[in-house]
Amino acid sequence: MSESDPVSGGRPGDVERATALSGELTAQGVHGVVLAYVDTAGIARVKTVPTAKLAPAAAWGVGMSPVFDTFLADDSIVTTDVLGSPDGDLRLYPDLDRLTVLAAQPGWAWAPVDRITQEGAPHPACGRTVLRRTVAEAGARHGITFRAAVEIEWVVAREGTEGDAFVPAVSGPAYGAARQVELSDCAADLLAALAAQGVDVEQFHPEYAAGQFEVSVGALDPVAAADHSVLVRQTIRAVARRHGLRVSFAPAVLGQGVGNGGHLHLSAWRDGTNLHAGGTGRYGMTAEAESFVAGVLGHLPALTAMTAPSPASRLRMRPSQWAGVFTAWGRETREAALRIVTGTTGVRDRAANLEVKPVDLAANPYLALASVIAAGLDGLSASAPLPAETTGDPARLGADEAAARGVRRLPVTLTESVEAFRADGVLREALGPVLADAVIAVRLGEARSAEGLDDDGVAAAYRWKY
Repeated sequence: MSESDPVSGGRPGDVERATALSGELTAQGVHGVVLAYVDTAGIARVKTVPTAKLAPAAAWGVGMSPVFDTFLADDSIVTTDVLGSPDGDLRLYPDLDRLTVLAAQPGWAWAPVDRITQEGAPHPACGRTVLRRTVAEAGARHGITFRAAVEIEWVVAREGTEGDAFVPAVSGPAYGAARQVELSDCAADLLAALAAQGVDVEQFHPEYAAGQFEVSVGALDPVAAADHSVLVRQTIRAVARRHGLRVSFAPAVLGQGVGNGGHLHLSAWRDGTNLHAGGTGRYGMTAEAESFVAGVLGHLPALTAMTAPSPASRLRMRPSQWAGVFTAWGRETREAALRIVTGTTGVRDRAANLEVKPVDLAANPYLALASVIAAGLDGLSASAPLPAETTGDPARLGADEAAARGVRRLPVTLTESVEAFRADGVLREALGPVLADAVIAVRLGEARSAEGLDDDGVAAAYRWKY
């Protein structure tokens, strides 16, 4: 094999294309390319290459130890029977279709990677590969495609805050004009950077918690949506840094109060028709969409092992804080774990979607989306019936009424989430045995690391990890 030949994990034509892209990037003053992925613990990990080495990276990949699949958020390591040892290697292959010049990091470009073994096969713990496979199976088995988006919430602090404490950089009230003014210059630069990077921003606004903001982006295919979730956070962090600010996407930065969410929005489509709109049933969805939602609802306890995977997630997952902590669904009901966004008259055929609320940004977005889709497809395959919707706050239901409706509290501890995941064969099969075991090991490792900490201690331990 000559040095210019790609290994079997590469894509035909990538080397020639990467060579051309390298020249274009150099002409734009780009000196390095960030190769990005998200590990099992939800931490964005990177390696970088000089722009001149983009073609070899496309040909051969860039080496990375598989041990990171069992890293915890504090960089300690747990093990499974396959992962967690110092042995072995795999390759990071940049997806050139997603290569993006970073507007807020002059001299740098960014690309998500697929992780491939040295033998040229997909690495079994690569979340991006799992998501792509799950989406492909939906198309092959059901003729369904998806559009997805991930909401991004974060808090802003001043750089140089004493210790690791959180002191908000803005003082205005929730959704207040004053807070938008206080962050005006930084926010304008952020919107400009995202636009320059081709990110379609739907909304940007101050949020509820102290120093908190949210950005919503346009829906894409699920893999691209997960990629954008990583890219948007990279951009927010970089823009904030240039303004002397520090940001956190942690589920909770304080022991009490509302935390940062990362709600998933998902709609299923067939032949250009949104299955979540235009149905003849009592809820306005097609029968297939109802069964899809029922599938997600039925697997919700186990899904929290992917969607709320940190000890800090439990600080956010509290009743009556719009975090969706009960197995309930409703149309435009923000306390329900599953909110059906009906959309406004005139755009319902495009806008209707399922919002999954017990999700935060400690989640690996690829694993979260793959698991939610797998759960929904399980319901669709079984023609699962959707129970009656819940209105208002599920926390206010009496015990008998809640039981009659099948409304129950989602796992309160990370260990409970793991036990639900262990018992869920559908989700474990969707991830595959290697990745499922890594999820269990990492979640239990995080739970052990937080033992003995009170709420403030947990918040402090994870405050600047995400």
